[in-house]
Amino acid sequence: MPDAFDLSRTFVHLGLGATVTPLPDFEWSQEYLSAYEARFASDGDDGRLVTISPQDETWDYWERHPAGDEVVLLLSGRVDVVQDRDGTEVTVELRPGQAMVNPRAVWHRGVVHDAGTALFITPGRGTEHRPR
Repeated sequence: MPDAFDLSRTFVHLGLGATVTPLPDFEWSQEYLSAYEARFASDGDDGRLVTISPQDETWDYWERHPAGDEVVLLLSGRVDVVQDRDGTEVTVELRPGQAMVNPRAVWHRGVVHDAGTALFITPGRGTEHRPR
């Protein structure tokens, strides 16, 4: 692994035993995500995917992570994270440098006011999506 890399291009998996596995060829396809889950299945719910991702438009879907809590750190821009907490929408306003937690299995989505980037630490196992 090189000494430095761009986390927005090479995501990493945090696994059991405090391991870090770079994922230089990561892609947001169902095929890749299924292979990713299979590859790291032995980490169970403790595995985490760490990404820096652009936040350039409002999400057209909801998602949730049954395996655990997700940390979101806004690096730039202005984004609201909307959580569906037992049928009530709760909005968390994020500004650069602010972080929040999406609790285990809580549906959430992003509303982008000013495009930017965010760092996500996600328990990816079993992640679900539904249309907005």
